[in-house]
Amino acid sequence: MAVAGAHFGELAYYPFIEGLKEEPYVIPLIKEASERKNFGEGWHSAAGQKHAEIVALERAGELANSSTAFVSLEPCAHTGRTPPCTKALIGAGIGQVVIASVDPDERVSGRGIAALESANIEVFQLKDFDEKARAINPGFFKRHELGVPFVRLKLAMSIDGRTALSNGESKWITSVEARRDVQKLRAKSCAIVTGMGTVLLDNPALTVRTKELGLDEEQLEKNKISLSEGPIRVVVGDHKKIPDTAKIIATPGSVKLFTSRSNAGEVKYANNVEVIPVDSDQERVNLRSVLVFLASQTKCNEVLVEAGPTLSAEFIKRKLVDEFIVYSAPKILGSDSRPLISLTGLSSLDEAINFSIKEVTEVGSDIKTTFIPN
Repeated sequence: MAVAGAHFGELAYYPFIEGLKEEPYVIPLIKEASERKNFGEGWHSAAGQKHAEIVALERAGELANSSTAFVSLEPCAHTGRTPPCTKALIGAGIGQVVIASVDPDERVSGRGIAALESANIEVFQLKDFDEKARAINPGFFKRHELGVPFVRLKLAMSIDGRTALSNGESKWITSVEARRDVQKLRAKSCAIVTGMGTVLLDNPALTVRTKELGLDEEQLEKNKISLSEGPIRVVVGDHKKIPDTAKIIATPGSVKLFTSRSNAGEVKYANNVEVIPVDSDQERVNLRSVLVFLASQTKCNEVLVEAGPTLSAEFIKRKLVDEFIVYSAPKILGSDSRPLISLTGLSSLDEAINFSIKEVTEVGSDIKTTFIPN
């Protein structure tokens, strides 16, 4: 395999927002490289469906012969739910394959490249695009390399750092536009995690409200399968406290209730609800155990945490957050209102938990700031 510079190719981007529960986003282009003509491009719409390379080859047809395939991730060389993409690329007579990243999946890693090269297809890796390609699939890479999903923590606050009035009223602090943006975060996530306190106080369903995503008909069609499944809804805490009327267990879709082993007890729920006992830390559910389970047992790539100040603080203190998104509304709720994060005990600024600002955008009347931990 040759390592190439950026001038050899480009990364395509598709405006679809739904993630895949266990497989990566893969974006291929079939091109006549010298004249920069696009013959076919594809998108992997859902796990178990045609891989992106197959879609691109079908669109290119006979024009794929002797063309160059630009792929964001090394093509697979194994048979899973679908046949290997390397076999299809070889069969189509592709002349060159240009990849941005080597697949971290041990079933693929390097094998796809080897299969193509053994068929006398030249393979280049665009090292300049490796970081961009990994950014498309942060959860896929993290799950395969570290055994846990990529974790986003989302919170909304007033400009004085409050999330609800002292009486618990919080609907709505942020604008309609901000709440629609949150639906996109949910839709691209494999699981949404919350705490028992939020379930009892706010009674959320934590589903994706498809009508608020702002997708056109083509985007809805491309994401139809993934949107119909929806993310797994996860509750952390004493499962026996959840009332039968709670929206999160009364609404169709997969629900997993993580509780400490010492607190596990027989409670009957609907078939879509599973109680999972895990290890505990000082009587609290071990959050890393939750993430490891989601990665290993449900093949979950990306997790969105929508929780109250206590569970949010635990994720931060345990250094489990990869991206921290805060929606700030231009209003003041007062010092007796509820805080963003329940974190106490710091006696020096040296003990402060520091973040870097990744992105700041205006969403409706609110400001959306994305932080990454230092």
